[in-house]
Amino acid sequence: MLKLVDKYSERPCEELPLLFHRILQNAIHDHFRRTKVRSAWVILLSAFQKSDDDGDESDLLENMEIESNNSLAANPIDQLIQSQTLDMIESAVMDLPLRQRQAFLLRYWEEMDIAETAEVMGCSQGSVKTHCSRAVHALAIAIKKKGI
Repeated sequence: MLKLVDKYSERPCEELPLLFHRILQNAIHDHFRRTKVRSAWVILLSAFQKSDDDGDESDLLENMEIESNNSLAANPIDQLIQSQTLDMIESAVMDLPLRQRQAFLLRYWEEMDIAETAEVMGCSQGSVKTHCSRAVHALAIAIKKKGI
C-alpha cells in the first residue's frame, strides 16, 4: 500500500486498484523466488549442520566457530571434507561474472531487497532480477559439476 501511495499518488483513482494488485502480485512473486533460492542454499548447507542430543539442530556458523576453536573435538576427516566443500562453493561464487556475483551476494547473503540492490549496483530492478537468476543457475551447474 505504501508503494502505491509513494509511487502512484498522481494517478487517477480508477487506476489505483489495478496498480495495487500488480504491486501486491510482484511482491508475492519476489517473496517466493527469494524463498526458493534461500531454501536451496539452506538444503545445500544443511549437510554441515549437526544435531544436538535433544534433536535440535545447531546453527552452521556456530558449528564452524566451535570447530575452529576446538579442532580436537571435530573429526579431522569431516573437517577436511567441510573445508573442501566450502572452498568449492566459494570458488564457484568467485567464478561468476562480477555483476552476477554482486547481485547474488547482495540479494541472498546481505538480504537486500530488489530496490536496494538495484540502487547499490546502479542498475534497474529488472537487471538485478536477471543477474540473480543467471547467477543461481550458473552456481547450480558449477556445484553439480563438482559433485556437491
